[in-house]
This record gives sequence, structure tokens and C-alpha cells, in this order.
Amino acid sequence: MLRAITIGNTGYACKFFARMSSTKTTIVKGPRPLVVCGPSGSGKTTLLKKLFEDFPHTFGFSISHTTRAPRAGEENGVHYYFVPKDEMEKKIANGEFIETAVFSGNIYGTSKMAVRNIQETGKVCVLDIEPQGVEQIKKTDLNPILVFNNPPTIKDLELRLRKRQSETEESLQKRLASAEKEIEYGLTPGNFHKIIHNVEIDPSYAEFKEFIVKELKAQEAEGIHICWE
Repeated sequence: MLRAITIGNTGYACKFFARMSSTKTTIVKGPRPLVVCGPSGSGKTTLLKKLFEDFPHTFGFSISHTTRAPRAGEENGVHYYFVPKDEMEKKIANGEFIETAVFSGNIYGTSKMAVRNIQETGKVCVLDIEPQGVEQIKKTDLNPILVFNNPPTIKDLELRLRKRQSETEESLQKRLASAEKEIEYGLTPGNFHKIIHNVEIDPSYAEFKEFIVKELKAQEAEGIHICWE
């Protein structure tokens, strides 16, 4: 799965533009995108929500595709584009995606058009993707900042997922099995620039925010415009 969130505002657009081809993405100029990876239920959504609240004029959201069924409260074209598997496979074969990943038997992906729509506004993408997507993004010219959000334990993760009441027992076990592999990948040295051990949300968010702001300020010092307001 890949979610693209963007940094910018209506008064001044940060310069982040790309030329897309069927095989790669070439960045012309702009802040580096931020990739956030972590198991479902690890707290990624909460971290990003708090970041949006702290920067209300900075972040936006783009929509990814998935073949999984919508959860309660999810709307097509708002949370994801929910598409049939055969349609998704056709789009992939046509080269319409920057990255795709199979997770718990469902296909997730970020279309070139979804990211282009954000880039045309001059905003910075934040990508929420699985390890398969991380490896694909690394092979592009996006040059992302990579952050892994690590849950306290698998048991804690299971409790969070059960509390959602959005999974069958079978799908839950698939998610937990995938989470174990995802955590192993996330904690492997060299795969990410930053690991957030998300035990308590407030200190975890403070660490997350500090890291992102530091990275953006470093880019700003190199002459790249960052939209803070």
C-alpha cells in the first residue's frame, strides 16, 4: 500500500515536479519525499494525523489503489480507489503504477497519476507503503527519506488490530504473519534512515516530528524551498 501526503499551501507552492515514464520517476527539483513504513496497527496513521494538525497549511493527501474490500466508514475515491483484481492487474501491466505490493492477499499500489496530481501543485509527497514498495521506491529517482514505525510487540499489535474489529480471524492471522516479516525488514540496519519505536504515542510523535523538521531544514539550508505556512 502507498499513501501520498503532500506539503505545501495555496499561497505558495513548493517546487516539486517530476517527469514520469513507464519505468521510472525523475525529480526535477524540490524537497525529498518522506516514506513511512510499518505494520497495520503500529500507529502510523496517528503519527501522521498529529503531524497534519501541527502543520495545518502544509499537508494534503492523495489516493492509492487497492483490491481489498472497504472497511467500515471507508469511501471509494476518498480513502482508496477500491478496484477489482483484474482491473488492478491490467493497470499494472499497462505501467500505470510507480509501485505495487501484495499484502495479506490484496494488491496495493500508487498510480503515477495520483502522484502527478500532487506534484503538479508543487507539494511534497509523503508515502505510506509496505516493504515491497519501499524496495521499488529505492530504485526510482525519488531519493526519499525513509522512516520505519515499529510497534512495541507483536502481542500489542494483535490487541490493537482486534480492537478495530475490522478483521476476520483468518485475515488477522495473515496480517500478524506479514507484520513479523515487516518488522524484521524494518529493523534490518540500512533499510531506513530512522526507526521510531512507537511504544507511547506522545514521545514517539515528538521524535518523529523532530526528525522530519530537521531533515526539511537541512534541505532548506541547501536552497530548497520548504512551505511551513
